[in-house]
Amino acid sequence: MQPVAINEIATPLDAAQLDSKEQYVFYHRMVDFVLKELIVKIQNNALCTSRELVFFKQYCDLLLYSIEAMRIKYMYDDEDNMKVDLTDSGFPNYLEFRYLFNDLSLRESYVGKLKDIGTLQDEFLDQLLRKKEPINREKLFQASSIVYYTTVEQRYIYNRFVQGKIIETPDANTAFMTSWSFYDVLRNRPFICFLYFDYKDRDLQKDKEKIYEVLKVVADREMPLDTMAYAIDRKLPDMRPKHLKRIDLGPFHNIFAKDENAITHALLQGIGLKNIPLVSFAISLQVDEVFSGSEFTEGGYFSKQTLQRWSPPLKQKYVFAPHRIIQLLYNKAPQVMDELNKPPIEVSDIPE
Repeated sequence: MQPVAINEIATPLDAAQLDSKEQYVFYHRMVDFVLKELIVKIQNNALCTSRELVFFKQYCDLLLYSIEAMRIKYMYDDEDNMKVDLTDSGFPNYLEFRYLFNDLSLRESYVGKLKDIGTLQDEFLDQLLRKKEPINREKLFQASSIVYYTTVEQRYIYNRFVQGKIIETPDANTAFMTSWSFYDVLRNRPFICFLYFDYKDRDLQKDKEKIYEVLKVVADREMPLDTMAYAIDRKLPDMRPKHLKRIDLGPFHNIFAKDENAITHALLQGIGLKNIPLVSFAISLQVDEVFSGSEFTEGGYFSKQTLQRWSPPLKQKYVFAPHRIIQLLYNKAPQVMDELNKPPIEVSDIPE
């Protein structure tokens, strides 16, 4: 079968699954390029502190690693296909990450069933050099399975909740900072959180695991940010939260997305009319923040607890896109552009 050129990939708008080698390679290249551009532009526009940016990059690296693992797993698989989410996302469905994680739990049982690498190499050479024939998909699937089960590490797969370490900060107002990321099951996209806080006992070693467990239970899904802050404060009486920041990464608007978002609609319409190339994209990003102010007491005489009063959530919306797409969005989705906190931030085009 002749390879399909990138500009000839057909992606029906009523489908949301990748079903060919070319699509897996194309999608992974898009996500890889866009997230790396995003990191640079977030730094250039001071949307994160230098400390936050380090953790933001680490969570993006986990996301890229997982999508690359999906590419290896599915590229030559005739039975299953990777699914890009149908909702306001453009990223893989959460279940894809869950399947990867569970699948790699059974690594040892699969590795024992894999074909010997030397035998498979000999068969490849015989097919290519002696028979002068292309390798069939079954053997390619066997080869990709060997790569998948022998190189992909389960601990690097983007999980529903990923906890960062607690670190000390040089800020006089907040002694500690921690971060975490979650992949929201309903939104099917990643959120990254940063919490700045003081603690009653400056030695956190004995309470770290308790803090991590509380964050995993009460801060692992999208909710109003002041609700999340209150839940953390209430569950951890010795903590004094001061500042909670959450980054909503997405939607990622691209040819594989299928949602009702005005930006996605404008993009797909432009691609359909061939006014913009197939590699066109935009990515939305929202930063929500709340800050503690005064304190109040809750509970009865024997169970009083001092809690923080939180400011109304500060919501900041951004869009990142190449210059040509920014022009398209001003023309096709002006109302969305008017809602942004600053004009769309220009990023580079994906090389075709």
